[in-house]
Amino acid sequence: MQAILMTEAGSPDVLTLQEIPQPTPTHPQQLLIRLHAAGVNPIDTKLRQRGTFYPDQMPAVLGCDGAGVVEAVGSGVTNFAPGDEVYFCAGGLGKQGTGNYAEYAVVEEHYVAPKPRSLSFAEAAAAPLVLITAWEALYDRGRLTAGQKVLIQAGAGGVGHVAIQLAKLKGAQVATTVSSPDKERLVRQLGADLPIVYTQSSVSQVIEQWTEGKGVDLGFDTVGGKVFYETFPCVKNYGDVVTLLEPNYQEGNLKVARQRNHRISLELMLTPMLQGLVEAQRYHGEILKQCSEWFDQGRLKLHLSQTFPLAEASAAHHVIEKGSTMGKIALMVSRP
Repeated sequence: MQAILMTEAGSPDVLTLQEIPQPTPTHPQQLLIRLHAAGVNPIDTKLRQRGTFYPDQMPAVLGCDGAGVVEAVGSGVTNFAPGDEVYFCAGGLGKQGTGNYAEYAVVEEHYVAPKPRSLSFAEAAAAPLVLITAWEALYDRGRLTAGQKVLIQAGAGGVGHVAIQLAKLKGAQVATTVSSPDKERLVRQLGADLPIVYTQSSVSQVIEQWTEGKGVDLGFDTVGGKVFYETFPCVKNYGDVVTLLEPNYQEGNLKVARQRNHRISLELMLTPMLQGLVEAQRYHGEILKQCSEWFDQGRLKLHLSQTFPLAEASAAHHVIEKGSTMGKIALMVSRP
């Protein structure tokens, strides 16, 4: 089969289209999936730059997200059959025999969910990682409940644009930061109550006015760096702050968070894959199943800004590394 191989750490040029053996299921609970599309995420570019989690298993096929059609199932698979359209987030971290920048993937059943009928394969492939990340950050780490107010940093980004919608589905009021009028229009369409163009206004001052001086119940940082620390003044006393990035202590301190008794949580949706936590992997599959229903009910949308042919994976990485992408990017592996 054709696949994009990462032969070494480095620039996007280390990604090359090559012919490699097609993966084969080795366990009863596995599915062989013919991929139609693969999502491209910032984690892919970071692994390409610095090396994968499994440096002794190079070369690697990147790509955690995929969507396609089931070709074959193991004897222990109970919920899927050949011909089913599915989507999932599994593999792509450098482990041999995994990755979705390819024509085929072998995936354990518990990761997989029915593809939303209302989404194209490209849209479905772009969705899983950001859906699971936003769900866990808001619902599990941040304990978001109806009637609360949340600030989502970078609401037009991959995680941010689905986080807005998941927060609204929970019954929360949503403020979100964006960098341009185009992004402001997008987040309004997705349901944001208060878009803040941070290049034009002080985020903390706008939040102070919106909350009558109290601060939001939950601050969700999808950016990291200074933005993590800039979120603290926007969150109320005894409120929650959730970040997707490891805090950089050279860019700020926890003084404001400590003074306000913030509960700080770290979200890394890759943990179940990296540590082999099967129950947590099943939970991810259940999240995708629920989101699939919401997509088909029109309650959830995926903003796909751009697609590339599989052979142009390096170009997709270039676009992500430039920053300011709205929504998601996907690779078209093959067409149904």
